[in-house]
Amino acid sequence: MTSHVTTHVLDATTGVPAAGVGVSLSRVEGDTVTVVASGVTDEDGRNRELGPERLDPGIYRMSFATGEYFAAQDVATFYPSVNIDFVVEEGRDHYHVPCLLSPFAYSTYRGS
Repeated sequence: MTSHVTTHVLDATTGVPAAGVGVSLSRVEGDTVTVVASGVTDEDGRNRELGPERLDPGIYRMSFATGEYFAAQDVATFYPSVNIDFVVEEGRDHYHVPCLLSPFAYSTYRGS
């Protein structure tokens, strides 16, 4: 099963998928943040099973444990974590939230 939200993490410093990155998906409602699911990226830097098959509309946050990932490689990083907030709308089948990492920068976009 592929979940409603998936991710792909790439390490821009090495040019390879970022395997073993901790990822969590949370629902954000005002000041309340509730974890919906968590996992790690596979050897291709992907997580296809992050959460349920369907999410209620609202604001969600994908958090990446970048500090732990870079520490495991003995690489200093400025960002201990990367948090990406996005909106889930009614009737949308799938959300793909990729993240391109380096120790001192990151970028993301709405994937397909």
